[in-house]
Amino acid sequence: MIFGGIQKSSTIDFPGLISCVLFTRGCNLDCFYCHNRELLSGGETLNENDIIAFLTKRQGLLDGVVISGGEPTLQPDLKDFLIKIRSLNYKTKLDTNGQLPETVRDMCKEGLVDYFAVDIKTRKEDYKKICGIAGFEKVTETIRILSEMKAKYEVRTTLYPSMELSDLVELLSSLPVMPLWRLNYFNMPRIFKQEDTQLLNQEALTPLKIKQARHQLQSIQPNLVLA
Repeated sequence: MIFGGIQKSSTIDFPGLISCVLFTRGCNLDCFYCHNRELLSGGETLNENDIIAFLTKRQGLLDGVVISGGEPTLQPDLKDFLIKIRSLNYKTKLDTNGQLPETVRDMCKEGLVDYFAVDIKTRKEDYKKICGIAGFEKVTETIRILSEMKAKYEVRTTLYPSMELSDLVELLSSLPVMPLWRLNYFNMPRIFKQEDTQLLNQEALTPLKIKQARHQLQSIQPNLVLA
């Protein structure tokens, strides 16, 4: 596993559990508003053995391990690493952009992940502009697989600059009712591509606008929550 960062303790990343968050390097999307851009290319890596040693010491103090990124499903040894974590009696959560649905299916079949968080970035027609590739079909296939396999999961969307309320309504309407759909407000990333400056400086949906539209939005997705 190629790890580029660790958050040793979190109370918000794994619902109901105190967790450690591990960040893998590399991603198959290039979202202009990405908050972890430093993970998308080469850089300092963490030693996997040191991570396992840390998790061994923290047994009884931490409940779970979140594997985030970057995009964890790109890691060829993800399955083996999850097996190691579960052997230490940790619950596991996987954050994914849903672009490798068959990998997610395998994780479900093996029973290696207790909870999934799937990022659905935008409407189908905007995926290439926002994320660099036309990935809507892949992420919706991942969500379908998780639903059919009765996995525990949530869907997440960041309200990026230039997203209109009508865009959000269309996105929420494009899927059946989700067990939980979490909206995250946009914050300016620390590192970004200069060519994305204009996009990043466009207006984003605010808490006030979402509050005013809450009834409409929750009539579409009753399990919609705000971060």
